Amino acid sequence: MSENNQNNQSNQDNKKPRKQGFVIPTDNEAVRERKKRQEKKLQEEIEKQQDKFEDGQILSFVRVRFPGHAHSFPFLTGNRTFMYGQKVVAMSDRGVAVGYINSFPYEVEFDPSMLPIKSINKIATEEDIQKDLELYRKQKETETVCLRLIEKHNLDMNLTHVEFTQFGKKVVFYFTAPARVDFRNLVKDLVGDLKLRIELRQISVRDRSAAIGGIGPCGRLLCCSSFLDKYGAVNIKMAKNQNLTLTFSKLNGVCGQLKCCLQYENDVYYQRRKSLPEEQAMIETYTGDKGKVIRLHLLNEQFDLLTDRGKIKRFTRDQVKQSLGANYKFPHRFDHISDETSNIIGLAEFEANAARKFERDIERLKKKDSQFVNNVFKSLFGEEYESQVEEKEEAISKEAKTENKGPEAKENIKEVKEENQPPQESQHKQEAQASESKDNTQLATSDNNESQIKKNYPNKNKGKNKSGGNFNKKRFNKNKKRKKN
Repeated sequence: MSENNQNNQSNQDNKKPRKQGFVIPTDNEAVRERKKRQEKKLQEEIEKQQDKFEDGQILSFVRVRFPGHAHSFPFLTGNRTFMYGQKVVAMSDRGVAVGYINSFPYEVEFDPSMLPIKSINKIATEEDIQKDLELYRKQKETETVCLRLIEKHNLDMNLTHVEFTQFGKKVVFYFTAPARVDFRNLVKDLVGDLKLRIELRQISVRDRSAAIGGIGPCGRLLCCSSFLDKYGAVNIKMAKNQNLTLTFSKLNGVCGQLKCCLQYENDVYYQRRKSLPEEQAMIETYTGDKGKVIRLHLLNEQFDLLTDRGKIKRFTRDQVKQSLGANYKFPHRFDHISDETSNIIGLAEFEANAARKFERDIERLKKKDSQFVNNVFKSLFGEEYESQVEEKEEAISKEAKTENKGPEAKENIKEVKEENQPPQESQHKQEAQASESKDNTQLATSDNNESQIKKNYPNKNKGKNKSGGNFNKKRFNKNKKRKKN
């Protein structure tokens, strides 16, 4: 009974309300407090910028990338101009740092969801670049310290890179690991050696290659580290859709995962596949050939057809007439199959249509460019530019009308143009006319010489043979001697 009473008293003591006192915050509570502070700062910045911009206002942006970051960030340019690859000083999510411009300027309509909008502080000077280099040396020194401690504790983790944040008060260590790692003892040793705030972040293999950068098998910079904002989520289906051989030594990138280019190039192959017939489909072409589609050439927009006569022919996508149903009986066996894919049927028409489409697109772009230029000049010069454009158009229309009237009107237009020409062009024309007159005099003298020769030798053509041969030399020499005597 005494033991039961003691247990009941202990339970009642636990149920009693505890006195309020100091509570040590746990890791989750510290993270929540930090997030609340960040949210308050964001709300304050949004409230300040709400009155600066209007809905639909066109803003020009530039993307800036900071070393060690996997993504680039948009910054407002304003009236300033920046060059691609130029080093600038701006505020990143980890503090003020030196980064480089990773895109050309682009324009976007303002939307309240874009707030808060950041702007570039300044162009990086030599002092800023030297400070950045000193910070880089410190990062390498701390990296060697961390690697030494990882070997000491025998941890299964790969350190990728190190970053200083909060103006050098905090160090962030990025690492990759196949599984979860208990690095509590490592953190204690790092704090004792460096005497700074320390944070360890586990990242994926793709994030590692994006943060460090490198050169891919194509010979260019990695897509994830140069221009891609979102990467990953690549499937083997994308490689099959592009008719690639499933050899992972060619499909995998530097990070050991499937290449990111398979993802953003897949849309092009998907659209091309829509315009072509499906593989193993029974179709009929405009040439009257019937058969089964064996292979697709997606980039060239062509396909190979095995006809019912045992011939393999290559067609363009415009040559498909209709698809044959399941009732069509295709022969199961051929004694002989001939390959005739060297001659592509319908290629000339396809290229002609593509050239016409290309010309239309160019004309449309030229019109847009001319409209844009006119609008820019109107905004700069106003009504004066409009009046000048109208006068030029009227003059051009009048010249076109006079050219259609007759040769006299054309001569008058030429005289007017010659009067309005600059002195250099008039000199060139005078020299050309002088050379033409010399050529004409030379031709006249040659014509006179020919007429004299005909008078002196009237029987020259008569002496020719029936076959159109030359004169008889003996007779010609005798006549010369007689005239001299």
